[in-house]
Amino acid sequence: MNKNSLRKNRKMFGALHKKHGFICWRHVFTGFNIKTGLQKSFFIEFFIINPSRSPQEPVFGQLYEQKIKKYFPSYIMIKAGTWGEQAKQIHEFYPVCDLQVDRKTLNLRLNSLVISEEQLQGSVFMSEQNVLLHPEYMSDAGSMSWDLTMQKELASDFKDINWHAQGIKTAYKGRVVYNDEEFIVRPEKSFGYADKFWGKDFTSPLMYLSASNAVSDISSRPLKDTCFAVGCGCSKKKGPRNLPLYAAVFYYEGIRYDFNVTGFAKKSRVTFNFREGAEDLHWLICAETAKYLLDIDIFCRKTDTVFMNYESPEGSKYHNRLWSCGNGTGELKFFQKNGKKLELIESAYIENSFCEYGEYDMMDFI
Repeated sequence: MNKNSLRKNRKMFGALHKKHGFICWRHVFTGFNIKTGLQKSFFIEFFIINPSRSPQEPVFGQLYEQKIKKYFPSYIMIKAGTWGEQAKQIHEFYPVCDLQVDRKTLNLRLNSLVISEEQLQGSVFMSEQNVLLHPEYMSDAGSMSWDLTMQKELASDFKDINWHAQGIKTAYKGRVVYNDEEFIVRPEKSFGYADKFWGKDFTSPLMYLSASNAVSDISSRPLKDTCFAVGCGCSKKKGPRNLPLYAAVFYYEGIRYDFNVTGFAKKSRVTFNFREGAEDLHWLICAETAKYLLDIDIFCRKTDTVFMNYESPEGSKYHNRLWSCGNGTGELKFFQKNGKKLELIESAYIENSFCEYGEYDMMDFI
């Protein structure tokens, strides 16, 4: 990771986003139940919205009286949870004034919560009573605590998109307690991913896809330094015509290949298709430059997903079907272009893929 990459990951709000904008640092990893040995994928997010509007106390945009008075949301939200069996997203909220920030490196401290380039500590709790009394919290009931260290091994560094994957391949180590069940997180089996996204609004369609657990179909060996991330950034426009920009980065055994949003001279582009079936969700990605082509094909069972809840800086909740999964499986194929012919470099089976997709609920614009 170079200095520019580290600087981009630690950067806080600019002047234009303090009253109308959000930032989210996200972590995804796999742990193993210490009693049963079963694996489970987890997520932890540190989400800040409109920090200068109400720094002394959290304000929620989903309350009816605040919608009438046109209050904008302003808070720090810690989102944590898991996919699959007993899937939940648990939220806990704090006023922005409680946050301590290190200007030289990513080091955010909020009471007992810590998020830095190498450390994650904290917990969330939401009671059944608060879920019923406070739908504006957009949370499930439950608890989760974590004490983790991490090593971010491979990163991206896109210039013209509001998305930055500081740890496309991240090794997490430590312990998670989820609803009184303890999980151990091992670096070699964590299959971790860490990124950051921000902007004045969310995009539609919104799409993220990543994985670092790949086994070669050609050699039948694990590809330890192979991973990918595909994501989107917010455009400058708002509302239902908020067109996203997509980019991808692919590491093949340590060698990096970028598929940039601005690489028109190199014929770089990223296209995708999302299909919702009766039982499964299906992501199809095609990323290419003048020399290379990457095809990614990922499936996820609907029963393994969570509808992620966020509200926009304006206080609206346009994403009401934001599919999220941490247990995707599928395959990738990597080709080199030779004139009109494609030469296969690698074909691999993928597991533990993080995948998200969502479109705005257009009824909110009627």
